[in-house]
Parts: sequence; C-alpha cells; structure tokens
Amino acid sequence: MKATKTTKIIYWTTTGIIFLFEGVMPAFTSHTELAVEGIRHLGYPDYFRVMLTVFKVAGALALVLPFVSGRYKEWAYAGFGFTMISAFVSHGMVDGFHGQTLFPLVVFGILVISYLYYHKLDKLRHTRSLQPEHRRSVATNLIS
Repeated sequence: MKATKTTKIIYWTTTGIIFLFEGVMPAFTSHTELAVEGIRHLGYPDYFRVMLTVFKVAGALALVLPFVSGRYKEWAYAGFGFTMISAFVSHGMVDGFHGQTLFPLVVFGILVISYLYYHKLDKLRHTRSLQPEHRRSVATNLIS
C-alpha cells in the first residue's frame, strides 16, 4: 500500500510541475514581449509561438485530466519530449552552451519521471482489476 501512495505522490508531483511549466505558464505568458522576442531570437516565426502555446496547453490538460485516454496521454508525453529536445538544440545552436540551454533537459528529466510513474500507476490499476475479489464485485455489480 505504501508503494502505491509513494508512486502516486511522485507521479502527481512531477505531472503537476509539467502542467505548470508547459501548460499554465505558456497560457499566461506567451503573449508577453519577452516570449515574443524569445521565439524571434531563436529564428522561429510568430505563428510558431501561437501554435506551440495551443499544443502545450492541450497536452498539459491531457496529462492531468483523468478521463483522457491513455493513447492521448502518450501523444502528449511524446510531444513534450520533442519540444524539450528541440528547445535544448535551438538554444544550444543560437546561444551556445550555458544554463538556459540545459533548462529544457531538466524539464525533460521531470517529464520522463512523470511518464515512468504514469505507467507504474497504470500497471497497478490493471493488476488490481485482475484480482479475483475485484472481478467478483464487478460481476455482482453487473448482475444487480
């Protein structure tokens, strides 16, 4: 039981950080002059900033909303992974190697932990649904 609680805490903490960094912050700051200039500085057109913001917010919501199917969560994780790796490469190529260049890799590491613990929780849920006492209660609920 303790392992399940620890798994949930790690999953929701890391997923919450991703939600804040990749969903909430872009939603509220993508229109600021700093964000506009940051995208322009990296050589991307302005429509890319808008498109990236929409996809980040949608992906962040997909990760935290429990009714979103696992297939969409997988795509959200993949999209964030591509985004973080691309951000690392873009900053490295334009600005050289320094702290700002490494930050996307830190977020990527948090994303990987969230992804791994998402699958641990999914496996625990699947294992519990196969236990005999759970199957009996499901069958009882279906009959009554």
